[in-house]
Formats: sequence, structure tokens, C-alpha cells
Amino acid sequence: MGRFLVIDGMLLVVAGWLAVAIAGLCLLRRTGAVARLLFPAGAALGLALCGLALWGLAAGPQEAVLPLGLPALPFHLRVDGLSAYFLFVLGAVAAGVGAFAAGYFAKGEGAPPGLIAFEYHACLAGMALALLADDAYLFMVAWEVTALSATFLVTTNHRLAEIRRAGFVYLAISHMGALALLLCFGLLQANTGDYTFANMRQQQLQGAGAAAAFFLGLFAFGGKAGLVPLHVWLPEAHPAAPSPVSALMSGFILKLGVYGMLRLVFDLLHAQLWWWGAATLALGLFTAVLGVVFSAVQTDMKRLLAYSSIDNIGLMFASLGLAILFRAYGMAELAALALTALLYQVASHAAFKSLLFIGTGSVLHATGERNLGHLGGLIRFMPWTAWAALVGALASAGLPPLSGFVSEWLLLQSFLFTTGLPDPFLTMLVPLVAALIALVAALAGYTMVKFFGIIFLGQPREEKLREAEDASGWERAGFAWFAAICVLLGLLPVQFVALLDRVTRFLVDAGIGPTVAANGWLLLAPTSTGRASYMPLVFLLFLAACCGAASLLVRRFYHGRIRRAAPWGCGLPALTPRMQDTAEGFGQPIREIFSPFFQVERQLPSPSDRAPAYRVSVHDRSWALVYHPLVRLTRRVAELAGLLQRGRIGAYLLHSFLVLMALLLLVRRW
Repeated sequence: MGRFLVIDGMLLVVAGWLAVAIAGLCLLRRTGAVARLLFPAGAALGLALCGLALWGLAAGPQEAVLPLGLPALPFHLRVDGLSAYFLFVLGAVAAGVGAFAAGYFAKGEGAPPGLIAFEYHACLAGMALALLADDAYLFMVAWEVTALSATFLVTTNHRLAEIRRAGFVYLAISHMGALALLLCFGLLQANTGDYTFANMRQQQLQGAGAAAAFFLGLFAFGGKAGLVPLHVWLPEAHPAAPSPVSALMSGFILKLGVYGMLRLVFDLLHAQLWWWGAATLALGLFTAVLGVVFSAVQTDMKRLLAYSSIDNIGLMFASLGLAILFRAYGMAELAALALTALLYQVASHAAFKSLLFIGTGSVLHATGERNLGHLGGLIRFMPWTAWAALVGALASAGLPPLSGFVSEWLLLQSFLFTTGLPDPFLTMLVPLVAALIALVAALAGYTMVKFFGIIFLGQPREEKLREAEDASGWERAGFAWFAAICVLLGLLPVQFVALLDRVTRFLVDAGIGPTVAANGWLLLAPTSTGRASYMPLVFLLFLAACCGAASLLVRRFYHGRIRRAAPWGCGLPALTPRMQDTAEGFGQPIREIFSPFFQVERQLPSPSDRAPAYRVSVHDRSWALVYHPLVRLTRRVAELAGLLQRGRIGAYLLHSFLVLMALLLLVRRW
């Protein structure tokens, strides 16, 4: 019993989430009971999963077999360093989002709250089972449960056509990924008929088979994570879903794609080729640049955060590509450094992006507005929400001493060592790669200034904003949880790197933990103090000392006289809130500089308009370049297939015969 105690506890958490989901169906329209009982219960189970996952990291790999599934095909479960860490992050996200949802859904969402609770907790159970799965059968079942429940959550307000469309796009890309994943598992089992991960680890795929499995996995898991060009579902689904669902999707559902790639590359596939890493690195960097550029020009606050998540996912895949490159050339310690940066990004992004999404949820419930052009000045009326959003925005911008800075700093440290790669072509690209990372970091800060400044600073752009009510007690608990994680991950990186060392040793049999620990608990030096180091607590104390000294100097030398006057009005007789900086104004320089990325439509006013308006809409070129041609091709193929359906039995028999002969020839050749 002791050997399987951790995995048994995790299964109890999954069973608890399923029980809460079923209870949601029993309390379908009882808003108070669902909000006060079910979502807090789900959050408590998330906390329990956090503790069990930490125990699992310390205990080492554990396995179990459930007497479920098909005859002679039971479900295989396994907890190792990789799955335990992602279960830890899942538990943390579930705890914070669940607490916030208890207050958010108490105000109503237009759909039966019990149904939302059912779909939400079924999604949590599906993700946990996907992380525990040790065979392809259970993994695919959990993958589909997650995809279907998330689709229903996205389409909560299904009466709106654009929300139904968003749900359809998400479901279509999820199922295309599922088909690619089935083919990937088919290659990994190597005609043995055994679809357990233990068998796949023994197959030692090489050559074209290994490359095909890698790129099929990259397609499947990249679609779940939001890699370009499979990212199009993300900016559609996030604005459509309720804000707690958006927080869950960005906080963890995207991370399932990252987990899948780590499991595939470093556990199931034994070959890591340099060009796999180069392709992943290039794709990740392009995704990061596209995501942050589109984020900077958005006027919808949830769509802005959705594109920002694409940016962060791109950086994670860039870290993954770098780790594959180092591993391919036998540089295990540097591969561990790149993986540490990736895993730090996973936890950091889960915290600050969940915090930002639940913050926008409070703003949306209080004002009914999602458009940045109708907001402003909310820090006066919603201080709790404003300060929580500020912590999330600063962490997302990568500013010290919060978590986002540590993850990006570790990533940059990883790139500094690419000069040691034996390939001169790769080392030649280092300056370009470093410049792109710096560009992404700068634009991320620019975007967060726009996000926080337009929503919370200045004057209210609408009179109704003065009546906005701040977050409730449960919502504040969610804010405090995620804000605390952002601060702790930023101030205690040495301790967290020691935790991540267990994961990197499982993946690449190396870690930076001993090097970091040798420099003490205050100093983070991933390689040596001579190359680079960071002391977050000292930085925080220095920052506090500067602020205190500035305050003392002002009090000492300020003459104390106050003269009030109207602000300068730029020559205008009166100023109104409408004259403040707008989201369009912030995005205009980015729109001009990066115009090849955008498909811009401008609506110009005519001289006869009584109320002239100038509108600019920005669209993703991926639709015109990739998806619209695919739709046209699919329709053309369907029309050609329709020619076969003429009602002639002889033609049908001939088609069946030709297909059977072709299949027999293929099987014989195989």
C-alpha cells in the first residue's frame, strides 16, 4: 500500500473532481449551492493535488494498473518527475481559479451554474488523467474528455453565433491533433501491438520513423499549446469563454501541449536530432514574435491576453528547441539549464496569466465592458482588482523581482551558451536569436503598460464605470493566491530550481541544482558567478531603500506649499476622458512597423456623415494564407466525392474492389 500511496491519493482527487461534477448536475440551477459548495470543494481538491504532487516528486516513479478499460487492455498509470511537476502546477491553477469561480459564478453567467460546474470539474479530471496516463489508450480517453469539456465551457453562451464558431474552431483543431496523436502512437509502438508507454520506451525508433513520430507529436501538441499556425483557436476561444474558463485554459490547458512534447521527446523517443531542435526553436521564436505583436494592437482585453499567451507559449517551445539542440550534441548540463528555464516558465505563466484573466473577469462583471476603449480609471473603484492585475502585468512584462523575470532571465542565459555548439551555422544565428528574445520581452512590457494603463488609470471613459463594484471575498482569495505565487517564484528562485532539478534529472539525467545550491540561497547563478548571477531579495531591498530614501528627501526638502491649477489642455478649452490615450493609439506604431504581419481593414468617414467615425480592424493572415485555402480544397474534394454517389450499384462495387486491392498491396508491401 505504501508504494502506491501517492498515486492512490491522486486518483482520489480525480474521483473527487468527478463527484463534484456529478453534484453539479444534481444542483443544476441552484446558483448559491454551486458557488458556495462545489467550486470551493474543487479548489480544496486542487490544494490536495499540490501536496500529493510534491510528495510524488520526492518519492520517485510509481506505477499502478486500474481494472478498467477494454478486456486485456487495462488503464496503466504512472507518476514520475515530469508528471508530478505538471500535476503540481495543475493543482495550483485549480485552487486559485476554483476560489475565484466561487465568487464569479455566484453573480450568474447566463447558463445553469451546475452545468458549468460539471464541465469545469470534468475538464480538471481529464487533464489529471492525461498526466497520470502510462498508455496511449488512457491518454487518448483523457485527451478527448479534456477537449470536449473545454469545448462546452467555451460555448457556455452558445446563443451567440461568434461563440459557437469559436467552439467549433477549438474542437476542430483539437480533433485534428487527436488524429495526429493516434498516428504518432502507432509509430511509437512499432508493430508490437502494445500501446503502453513502457513498451514504447523500449522500441528505440530511428531514422524516418522517429522523425515522423516527432513531427506528428509536434503537430498534435503544438495545436493544443497554440503554436503558429495552429494558434487561431486561442484568440477566438478566450474571449468567448467565461473568465474562470479562460484562466484555466491559459493557465494549464495550453501546458498539456508542452507536457506532451516533453514526454514524447525525452521519454518515449530516445533520439534527439539537432534539426528537430532547430525547427522547434525557429517555430517557437516565430510564434513568440507573432503573439506579442498581435497582442500589442488588440483593443479587446481578453483577446490581448490570449495573444500574450501565444507569445509565452512560443518562448516555452524556444526553450524546448534549445534543450533538444544541447541534448543532440551531448551537452547535458546546458540541456538541463534550458529545461529549467522552460519549467520555470510553465509555473510562472500559469500564475500570472491566470491572475490577469480572473482580473479581467472581475472588470467584465463589474462594468459589462470588454473593449479597452470603454474603460479607464477603475483603480479608484476596484482597488483590489487593480493591484492584483498590476502584479500580474509586471510579472508578464518580465520585470524583477517577480516570477516572469526569472524565467526569461534563465532563457537568456541558455541562449548565451549556444556559442558552444559545434555547428558554426547555429552559432552564427545567436545574435539574431538574442535580438528576437529581447524584442519579445520589450514588446511584452509595452503591451502590459497598455493593458493596465488604459483599464485602470486615467479617468473613466463611461459614466457607468463610476458604479463599478470591486471583487468579492472569494474572488479576492483567488487574486491573493496567484499574486503570492508570482511573488514567491520571483523571490525564491534558488529553492524552486532545486525542485525543478528532480524533473530535469528525470528528462536528461542532469541538473543545475548543485551548481545553484553551491552559491547559497540568496544568489541565483545557473552556471557560475563569473558569468551571470541574480539576487532577487537584495534587488527588492535595494528598490525599497531607494523608495524610502526618495520619500525622506521629499519630506526633508519639500517646502510644503501647494498650488492647485488646471492641467494644460493642449490649447483646447476643455478636456474630457475621451481625449486620453486609447488602445488604438498605443497600437498604431506597432501596426505600422509590423504591417506585414497584419491584414488591416480601415473604415474611413465620409464628409456627409453626421457622426463621423474612423475604425481600424486587424486580422490574422493565417486565416487567408492557411485555413481559407484548406476550406476551399476540402469543399472541392467533397464535390468530387459526390460525383461517385450516382446510385449505381455496379459503380459502388467497383470502387469497393479497387480500394480493397489497393489496401492489400499496401499491406503486402509493408
